Amino acid sequence: MEYTKIWVHAVWGTKGRQPILANGMRQRVLDQIVDQALARDIEIQLINCWVDHVHCLIRLKSGQSIADTLTGIMQDSMRWINRNKFSEKRFGWSKDFFAASVSEGNLSLVRNYILGQERHHEHRTYQQEVETYFMPALD
Repeated sequence: MEYTKIWVHAVWGTKGRQPILANGMRQRVLDQIVDQALARDIEIQLINCWVDHVHCLIRLKSGQSIADTLTGIMQDSMRWINRNKFSEKRFGWSKDFFAASVSEGNLSLVRNYILGQERHHEHRTYQQEVETYFMPALD
């Protein structure tokens, strides 16, 4: 029997950081991402976004790679957004994403961070978030 329990905090932004994920469509896009992920046997435990990026907590299963999982989620949701014409211009996600493993002991901290996006971004842009939290991980 295979059993894996790999938690990943993943973040990706809109192409050009376009603030397209407005309140009117935000929940529909998030629901669609979750539905499409389930169809791919991807477990998203938590998802939230701000106007120009998405955060999610994913549990990877055996045989699932981070890159393939996120690329699939991003491609599926981009097609759905364009098909439903949520944007006047052709919508796209940035090619880049951030992903980090999360230990069991830090799950509640990451969940709270993901849930607090609206409050968090009252004081910090996505670019500032990337520079503060994600760029040091690349060093």
